Amino acid sequence: MKPPLITRIETFEFTVNLRNISGSSSGLGLIYTPGDQGTVGRSAMRIETDAGVSGEAAGQMIMAVRQADLVARFLIGRDARQRNEIYRDLLFELRQHDALAIGLIDICLWDLAGKLYDAPVYELLGGRRRPLRAYASTYHGDRVGGLDSAQAYADFAVRCQQMGYTAFKIHGWIDADPGEEIATIHAVRDAVGDSMALMSDPACAIATFVEAVRVGRACDEAGFAWYEDPLWEGGKSFHVHRMLREKLQTPLLMSEYLRGLMAHTDAAIAGATDILRVDAYQDGGITGAMKIAHVAEGLGLDVEIHSHSPAHRHLMTALRNTNFYEMNLVHPDPKADTSAVNTYTNYRDGLDAIDDQGCVYAPEGPGLGAQVDWDYIHAHRTGGAVYER
Repeated sequence: MKPPLITRIETFEFTVNLRNISGSSSGLGLIYTPGDQGTVGRSAMRIETDAGVSGEAAGQMIMAVRQADLVARFLIGRDARQRNEIYRDLLFELRQHDALAIGLIDICLWDLAGKLYDAPVYELLGGRRRPLRAYASTYHGDRVGGLDSAQAYADFAVRCQQMGYTAFKIHGWIDADPGEEIATIHAVRDAVGDSMALMSDPACAIATFVEAVRVGRACDEAGFAWYEDPLWEGGKSFHVHRMLREKLQTPLLMSEYLRGLMAHTDAAIAGATDILRVDAYQDGGITGAMKIAHVAEGLGLDVEIHSHSPAHRHLMTALRNTNFYEMNLVHPDPKADTSAVNTYTNYRDGLDAIDDQGCVYAPEGPGLGAQVDWDYIHAHRTGGAVYER
């Protein structure tokens, strides 16, 4: 086969509309705000080759395509099949940055490879199509009639359970009060019984170590599946997370806010976490995410994939040491369900995107099997660039 050489890369910045959602008072997160309407920036990319095959993907972080300005021109003329070499070279070129651009580039190259070989990405990764057990991952708490109390979380968990979900994750309040977090943990467990897997993710909102231990021990009492990123420092201190692990029975999940293979490996070896978190968009694409998953497997650990996307369904399908697909972020108000914000024409996530067993599947068809909605993206485009010979 003649090498398919990259001839053109186009990046896209665009906006998607949000309803009943706004930034928190701190400006550090999205919370439920009835009546508010706004937009959030998203990114997409298309990589074309002289073989007439292209790879494409729509992402989440707009900074990824802005960072691509630093490296995209170096990819023109490269063999699009050489994903590992490109991954390595991009890491070098972006060594002074967080390397977010690698994620979107690599996902496009995997989509391209699947189209080139007429196979879905999960088959190229060695997987077979199977049901992926999903969990409902909530918004942060609010004070305006949505997820505004322990009872509101409990009621929503029961609703999700009745829909078919077998797992539910609590994102508590950004202005976290440990007593309120603890009450919510117990209220949700009491409401759904023992048959539903539960998780707590304060998203780094717990202010002190002592408070993080208190909330973690409530997770112990309620039999939670994991306790995720509680500490305010964002997962950067392996020492403090190792101390927290030693005081709890519930598995600790940490590393969403780390970037790349080396940081995840160091966190696991340092004993800072029981479960690794990985995101193909943030951790070097599917290539980088597979490397992290294999490190975790070698150490006897599980890896959980952050948030929803076609790429993440393919990734999860090919992994043994993973448990749940994150439907993120969901809310009792269906108009505020950001997991349902869609930039594909033949694929969707969302609270109601599961089957009656609470599962989802990787798309079928070559590559990612998900067609980017280019009409929508062009209509809402705010920026981007073209790189070609």
